[in-house]
Amino acid sequence: MKAVSLAAERAAVINALRPVVPMLAAMAGPHLEVVLHDVSKPENSVVAIANGHISGRSVGSSVLEGPQNDRGFAAATRIKSKDGAVHSLVEDYVTVTADGRELRSASAIFRDASGEPFATLCLNVDLSGFQAAHGWLSQMLKPMLQAPEIAAPPAAPPESQMDTLMQEIINEAVSPGGSADAMTREEKIQAVGAMQRRGLFIVKGGVERAAAALGVSRFTVYNYMEQLRRREQA
Repeated sequence: MKAVSLAAERAAVINALRPVVPMLAAMAGPHLEVVLHDVSKPENSVVAIANGHISGRSVGSSVLEGPQNDRGFAAATRIKSKDGAVHSLVEDYVTVTADGRELRSASAIFRDASGEPFATLCLNVDLSGFQAAHGWLSQMLKPMLQAPEIAAPPAAPPESQMDTLMQEIINEAVSPGGSADAMTREEKIQAVGAMQRRGLFIVKGGVERAAAALGVSRFTVYNYMEQLRRREQA
């Protein structure tokens, strides 16, 4: 019975991970290979893969057909964990494809209740396209970098930029009500919410400036934020 329950546990996790493979690839684009392995079946370990053109693999490929120096596989072959189903992550390491291209890789290793590794979810990023683009851009920009320097207008000090942005956020939040004097209490609450979503209150002095613009006290602004929090929870 124990073997049956472990097999069911493994199957459930692998099935849950299957849709993650195309989702990650769709978000990241064709330069990211996403591979789901059932390491208990090394002869045909690949159970799901997206952008397999990066390593030349497909569903049914063996564990040996992957890139070289895969630290994720090394972690998945270690002695099983004494702590049971403790999953682990091997981050940011370099692997090499059969044709010599370097990939930036990361792997999540999944263990069953007995602590035995049974699945890995691997990410492999092909940087060759980005490296070629970087080289091309460097060549294109070289003449510009060697051209006589043209004086640029002085940049506004960070304080002035922050001050301008803060005022823009306040103006945008208050303007729907015309002026603060014409705003109802509910409109002021909504204005505080708009400022909060823009990050105004993370900046030092943001609460004070909002209070002044709305014609209320700092305590009232905090009270409005608390009311908005309660509404979200409700």
